[in-house]
Amino acid sequence: MQELINRAKELLANGTVNRVLGWRKGDLPTNPEPAYFNDEASLADFVYNGFCGVNLSKYMIEGSKLEGKTLIFLKPCDTYSFNQLLKENRVNRESVYIIGVGCKGKISESSLNAIGIKNILDVKGAELSDPCDTLEIETLYGKKSCDYKDAMLERCHVCKGKEHVVYDEIIGDSKDTADGDRFAEVEKIEAMSPEEKFEYFRAELSKCIRCNACRNVCPACSCRKCVFDSTKFDSAQKANADSFEEKMFHIIRAFHVAGRCTDCGECSRVCPQGIPLHLFNRKFIKDINNLYGDFQAGTEAEGRTPLTSFTFDDAEPGTI
Repeated sequence: MQELINRAKELLANGTVNRVLGWRKGDLPTNPEPAYFNDEASLADFVYNGFCGVNLSKYMIEGSKLEGKTLIFLKPCDTYSFNQLLKENRVNRESVYIIGVGCKGKISESSLNAIGIKNILDVKGAELSDPCDTLEIETLYGKKSCDYKDAMLERCHVCKGKEHVVYDEIIGDSKDTADGDRFAEVEKIEAMSPEEKFEYFRAELSKCIRCNACRNVCPACSCRKCVFDSTKFDSAQKANADSFEEKMFHIIRAFHVAGRCTDCGECSRVCPQGIPLHLFNRKFIKDINNLYGDFQAGTEAEGRTPLTSFTFDDAEPGTI
């Protein structure tokens, strides 16, 4: 982490960048938060460790409008989102200096809670310089430990790879964390009967409180004004709404990002209700691969996606 801080200070001092976009210490060791650092002194609160799962790409939509250049730290998976935003002309490459940071898998407090580790006071073994094999955790009830992989986010078990697809320089080593099948959960749902599928998603989506955290964090949800924020269309906005529109919100959102979603998993990471929202997007990704050939959104910053180009060989409606 110190190497990142030192490099940021150097780029601020020589005028290469005007500010730094990274992560700062939160009120708990498990929740660092996105932040701008405008001078060297403010970098005292900078942090980068296994809990820094936040994808910073979307913050550069507004960051690109600021005067001067912004230094941004991007993990390998984040760079796909940034590239996709470049493709959609939502960010300005000339206003950004990208440092690709190493990643050994991201972990979360909710993942630790799920394996019975709660009331966390401190965590060791999650720094970029650590092997990230074992976590030593201090809790209100004493010291505990667990394998690092058991605390990882779902997306890290099906990681797209540890190569940065866009960067100016890279700092830090990465570690291959993929040990699962990306589409295994989707295939389980596909194997269900129509009634079972409906009940599965009805049960999951009934948990939704419409906090909009998934939409707000999603790099692909970059519209200047969202249809669901407009009262013109009588969209149900309240947590206790039980209308058809309320149940369809996540499905509609998945359609809106189809072909552009990089499968960064931020929607599921931020959901306070633990709804596996990424499964909607991943189903679309699987279908697109089957219909048009393997495609990973964000691999390139130029060119068309399968759903924004046309050939006479395209699948006809009703193929799936």
